Parts: sequence; structure tokens; C-alpha cells
Amino acid sequence: MKKYDVIILGAGPAGLTAGIYLSRARQSVLILDKGTVGGQVILTHAVANYPGLPELSGYKLASEMKKQAADFGCDILGNTSIKDFNFKGEEKVVITDSGEYSSRAVILAVGGQPRKLGLESEEKFQGRGISYCATCDGDFFTDQDIVVVGGGNSALEEAVSLTTYARSVTIIHQFDHFQGYPHAIKAAGDNPKIRFMMESEILEFTGDTDLTGVRILNKRDGSEQQLAVTGAFIFIGYQPGSKLFENCVRLNQRGEILVDEMMATDVPGVFAAGDVRQKKFRQITTAVSDGTTAALGVMDYLVGPDPDKE
Repeated sequence: MKKYDVIILGAGPAGLTAGIYLSRARQSVLILDKGTVGGQVILTHAVANYPGLPELSGYKLASEMKKQAADFGCDILGNTSIKDFNFKGEEKVVITDSGEYSSRAVILAVGGQPRKLGLESEEKFQGRGISYCATCDGDFFTDQDIVVVGGGNSALEEAVSLTTYARSVTIIHQFDHFQGYPHAIKAAGDNPKIRFMMESEILEFTGDTDLTGVRILNKRDGSEQQLAVTGAFIFIGYQPGSKLFENCVRLNQRGEILVDEMMATDVPGVFAAGDVRQKKFRQITTAVSDGTTAALGVMDYLVGPDPDKE
């Protein structure tokens, strides 16, 4: 069993940032990820709002983060499945399909993902017209016709925000009423750029390389229609990647990990950062911030707080 000071589960922006901070603090760090190193950000076609950097692809940004973490000494393993773990004692144990590892502290940065419609065509146009983040991608759809899928507060509020850029926004919702707060419903209803298609659902996203339209079913009468759009924003919920740890650390009703201001969970030596924790905003920059805080919290746990900063 190979021993480290810290094991980080998840190699997205939160996990890689924590690894950078901890390895620079002379801690031995292992970063594990069940998929490709970089997390959800690698699916982003272009990142234009990361402070201090010109517009670049999500893949490029993630690659630079990975290189920086590796250069500072982190061991990084992608495409690695967790078979078992034990976080109860002072020594935390993680068993994977590539080996067994132990550490004095663990950071859960396993992220999550927006809930998807589950259509085959959805995967084809992800990052090529389909987005799950208005803040990230809204300005790429300036003067274009787009749809928003969903009927809760996120869908309504993001639809309003997208009218800053888009020529028109059509909200498609499967029910005959919205689940959002009254003020959110009113704001969307009062916006002249927004129209509604209630009791409707998307059957298919269409286009060649990029999205050019959606095929929509009217659930009231069974009729179908084709709507020409170049963008689709889907806001039907979020799925944190916490299921594996639901009997280990405390979660809220949405399955998000609960932490304190230092990103510590209710289990000593176990921290959480990024989109898997309870939070309102999910951006690359907020994940990086979480990773920084979690790393500093781990340092306090391992060596004690810095007396100069007390």
C-alpha cells in the first residue's frame, strides 16, 4: 500500500488546485479521477471569463492545471475506479482498480454534472450549441435564437439573463405551470424577448456539426414541430457525484456534501471542494476557490494553523 499525506478524489479544477497548493507546501499528494483528468471543464468549447487568461478551450485550461500540479510533484491518475475506501481512522484508505493507497487526509472533489435530458442527440451537440451554463456560454449566442429547457428558478432566471445576449429565448417546459418563485415567473413573463412552450418536450436536437434546430412534441395534442435555433440551455437540475460517499459524510437532501468554512466535512480529516459540496454557484473560479480553501484547511489539520495568521 503506497502512502501519501493527502489523497484527492477528483481531478477537476477544485482537485487540481488543491493539489497545486498542497504539493507546493511539501505534502505528498495523489490525485485520482474516474474519468479524464480535467473534469467537466474539458467539455467546455471556450472559456472566456477566467480572470487573467485570454479565451481558451476548457481542455487547454484543464491541461495547464494538470501540468502545473504534476510539475509541483502531484501523482495524478485518471480513468481509475474506486473499489472501496475507509475514512474512519486517522489513516484513510482508498482501494482502486490500479492499487491501494493511504493518506492522513482526503479531499472529495468528485464534482457532479448537470442533469441531462438523456437524448442521444444531446451528447452530439454538447459544446456545439447545447450548454448547461448561461454565465459560461451566454455571450457566444449574441443575436441568436435559443431555447431554455426547464421550469424551475434556474431555468427562469437564466432565461432572463440570456436575453442580454440572445435575439429571442423560448422556454420549453413539460408541465402546464412553472415550479419557480412568483418573482422569477413574473420576470420571465414580462420580458419581451421570452416566449413559452408549455406542456412540451424536446424529442431531438438537429443539425450537422453544430446545432441548428430542435424537434418538439406538444404533449397536449401529440403534434410535433421543428424550431430553428442555434443554442439550447438545459436547466433541469444538478447531480452531485456524492453517491459513493452517502454513508460516510453528511449530505443535504440534494445529495450535496455539507462542509464548514474550511471545507471540512463531519468526518475528521475528510474535506470536500467544488461542485460536489453544498453551494449556489458552480463556476470554474468557484471550484478553484474551494480547492484553495480545502488545501489550506488540510494543512491546518495536518500541521496546525499558521500562528502568524491567527
